[in-house]
Amino acid sequence: MSTQAPARASAPSGRPAGAPDVELVSLYRSYGDVAAVDGVDLAIATGEFFTLLGPSGSGKTTTLRLIAGFERPDAGRVLLNGEDVTGRPPYSRDVNTVFQDYALFPHMTVEQNVAYGLLVKGVRKQERKRRAGEALDIVRLGGLGSRRPGQLSGGQRQRVALARAIVNRPQVLLLDEPLGALDLKLRQEMQLELKRIQGEVGITFVYVTHDQEEALTMSDRLAVFRDGHVEQVGTPAEVYEHPESEFVAGFVGVSNVLERNGRRFTVRPEKIRLLSDDEEPAAGSTLERGRIREVVYVGMITRYIVDLESGGALTVVRQNLETTSADVVEARGRQVRLEWRPEHTYEIEPGGETEGA
Repeated sequence: MSTQAPARASAPSGRPAGAPDVELVSLYRSYGDVAAVDGVDLAIATGEFFTLLGPSGSGKTTTLRLIAGFERPDAGRVLLNGEDVTGRPPYSRDVNTVFQDYALFPHMTVEQNVAYGLLVKGVRKQERKRRAGEALDIVRLGGLGSRRPGQLSGGQRQRVALARAIVNRPQVLLLDEPLGALDLKLRQEMQLELKRIQGEVGITFVYVTHDQEEALTMSDRLAVFRDGHVEQVGTPAEVYEHPESEFVAGFVGVSNVLERNGRRFTVRPEKIRLLSDDEEPAAGSTLERGRIREVVYVGMITRYIVDLESGGALTVVRQNLETTSADVVEARGRQVRLEWRPEHTYEIEPGGETEGA
């Protein structure tokens, strides 16, 4: 498993060539007897949208706080742009953090909120106004600078918090589940907006979430956390298509795990085909027979739970191109044949690693 940041063609002036924006070396942080972060090594490249993904208690938020300087590690190092900042306080690190609760000043206007960091730094009034206006334009809130946070929607307040974080153009922007308080539709819209904004400003984003779809949608690369460890690092396609452990296979999306002849392997539900009665399986494909135990109609797709004759069960997903909810209900109890291509199967080794079966 490689945790190294992808190589960049050049580095901005004053930065060590090839140095990642964020590098974590054998990072360790415990609370009592619990190791919240246990030997984490990561390298995040300049301009990368990098996501720390994992369930609650997996160590992702603690890792983010260690990068920000809100917490100090018990062991290991935090490097920003090649410099060891492990002992520095948050205000002396070139990072900003966006939280889920926005943390806006209610008595200030939107423009004043965005410009506050510039005010603290002693930037002149006209320059503050100009840069705050630019930041609001980037997050598509131009013209709303005179409003108060209480006059905005949740999504707009989140954009203000983002504008305030990017107005200083930090080296790294840390985002701790910033979309968690939004409803599903707005959350999905903001996922695309965040990716657009990150591409426009070119700042390195380190994003924390427990939402697998969110991580797959936005990330250039992601690290899957479990019990303080990094289970796998890679692009969304690499992590989804080639999970390196049973945990990753089950946590990132939905995966089937089967055991045959003492071997355990995974296959994704959408890679499995339900064959029609007169359809022949493709040469070289894996074939299983079973009976449909349960059918779940979810609008765009139908999810089938199939009990296999050879033991175990598989979840199969089928797109509803012509199928209606009435059609799928009739499938319950039907004998079926399932097939999938061998390249879509990954064997889980005893140590948790996987390989093409």
